[in-house]
Amino acid sequence: MYRMRRWVVRHSRAFETIYRCFEPLLVRLDPVWRRLGHERIETPVKVVEKAVKGALFDCQMCGQCILSDTGMSCPMNCPKSLRNGPCGGVRANGHCEVKPDMMCVWVDAWEGSRRMKDGDRIHAVQLPVDHRLKGTSAWLRQVRQKNGSASSTAKSETTR
Repeated sequence: MYRMRRWVVRHSRAFETIYRCFEPLLVRLDPVWRRLGHERIETPVKVVEKAVKGALFDCQMCGQCILSDTGMSCPMNCPKSLRNGPCGGVRANGHCEVKPDMMCVWVDAWEGSRRMKDGDRIHAVQLPVDHRLKGTSAWLRQVRQKNGSASSTAKSETTR
């Protein structure tokens, strides 16, 4: 997994392009998702999302994906789960202080973001992780947000 996620970061521009094509397709399918019921399709979509993102990005299924903001490097792979940049313990060689044989996730994120067309999005401050969303589909959440149906979904998510 580690080698694959480092390879993805080195090719972050290509993955950014793929996602730019994929996201509008998901959004256009929203009438289908609504007809079937977002709750009903959550499980099968989540299985596919976990398989794809798990293999490519070592995704932890936090439910709040920010890969396109972090150079295709998932910050949830940080042993400290930091969502807004590296801790003060990054080693001189760029490796993690907790896992010395692993490159710091944020060093990778900066490298990947420099390759991306919208790489300056790495400067956006990210909200803390809402742990209630762990294990849910970030893809479906993004579709609901793009189509304005996130407000009703947000109410149900806060009551979990």
